[in-house]
Amino acid sequence: MRKFALPALAAAGAMVMPALAQARPVTFEIKLRPYGGDGAYVALYVLDKAGAYKGTLWLSGQKSKYYAHLRDWDRASGGSVAGLDGVTGASVGAGKTLTVSVDLADALFDGGFTAHVDTSVEKMRDNPSEIVAPLTAAGAGKPMRGKGYVESFVYRLK
Repeated sequence: MRKFALPALAAAGAMVMPALAQARPVTFEIKLRPYGGDGAYVALYVLDKAGAYKGTLWLSGQKSKYYAHLRDWDRASGGSVAGLDGVTGASVGAGKTLTVSVDLADALFDGGFTAHVDTSVEKMRDNPSEIVAPLTAAGAGKPMRGKGYVESFVYRLK
């Protein structure tokens, strides 16, 4: 499943650093464990070094009433999906991989920003901030394991 999300985070980075001129293509891969339940709701979003919400890169799941189960994303974003181009109607199936490709502002790397992944499955457990990955050039290509439904998470710079 390959998806191309919005360049909104580049715009969010531009709000943080007005002199921003460069962006780079980044691919995020979130592989889910074969957990044996319904499709997962997944939020992929970015916080700055102070923990302030900067933008959502991807939000998966059809039923918006379950977005509140993505607790850390819901708290950070205010639960608002207004203006998000990176929202898909499909949840991510057990054992499947979600691939999100975006252009991110260069200023987001090695600047204290973190990518977060929240997951939730209907009638199963919620995993707020299951992944918290510092956005660094050195961290690119290094997989991380999640504490819940995420088997592996990796981002690659192009």
